[in-house]
Amino acid sequence: MLSLKQISKYYQAGGSKTYVLNRIDLDVDKGEFISIMGPSGSGKSTLLNIIGMLDEPSEGYHYLLGEAVHQLKEKQRSALYKQNIGFVFQAYHLIDELTVYENIETPLIYQNVKSSERKALVADILDRFNIVGKKDLFPSQLSGGQQQLVGVARALIGKPKLLLADEPTGNLNSKQGEEIMELFSKLNKEDGVTIIQVTHSEKNAQYGSRIIELLDGKIASSTLI
Repeated sequence: MLSLKQISKYYQAGGSKTYVLNRIDLDVDKGEFISIMGPSGSGKSTLLNIIGMLDEPSEGYHYLLGEAVHQLKEKQRSALYKQNIGFVFQAYHLIDELTVYENIETPLIYQNVKSSERKALVADILDRFNIVGKKDLFPSQLSGGQQQLVGVARALIGKPKLLLADEPTGNLNSKQGEEIMELFSKLNKEDGVTIIQVTHSEKNAQYGSRIIELLDGKIASSTLI
């Protein structure tokens, strides 16, 4: 599904390069659930953003679903992202001016899904996440756990093949965090969604099928669970 070859990300200052990622090689199969761990500054979020095409590597080769991402134009990359990737952020990234319903519906509008189909899909996911009663509320009227649920629902509405999650439980209490992780586990096992999460939590990492440890921009270890 995903293949990274010799991926580096660096910043040039004067004559020297500061590496955030240094020659990363990573292959991810369909249906895997991967947890990326490592200390702050090890390059975890940068790696996730490159996989999700929110950032570009300085060097290397990036393949997703058979497409050579490093050779695509921005418009082609954007189309590949919208059709195949869902992203869950620690800070939720909901649109404050939109209701819960409208936030969840947004990816479908980008995918040019017809209005009647959008209604059915949003109604279905609101029901699945038990947030039907919250559909007309704005993000500021929700708790952190509810906002993250909406963020996950929005990431899943377009039926992505790959779900990326950056510290998805970082702002939640332990019960809310557990609910989100159980949901991810279910999506992975029952729906076959490939998941890559960045986490500081050993407990959350154990939900995955493989743990990748980053250190100083390099893969220090890759362990099957």
